[in-house]
Amino acid sequence: MTDDRHERIRQRAHEIWEQAGRPEGAHMEHWEQAAAEIDAAGKPKKAPKKAAAAKAEKPAKAPAKAKAAKPKAKA
Repeated sequence: MTDDRHERIRQRAHEIWEQAGRPEGAHMEHWEQAAAEIDAAGKPKKAPKKAAAAKAEKPAKAPAKAKAAKPKAKA
């Protein structure tokens, strides 16, 4: 673990601990949560999938023509 990453995790775990009301015995949960947050923040965002991008480029379909109402036959 790099010193910078370790320090960021330590600081974030401390913030989580304080926000939780400074409970005793929860340091590992706070550390794991902080590590997950730090690691997730460091990952680059994924590019949108090609299929989703292709759908966005297609022109919208024209609305369907409204059908004329047929007059009802009298009985």
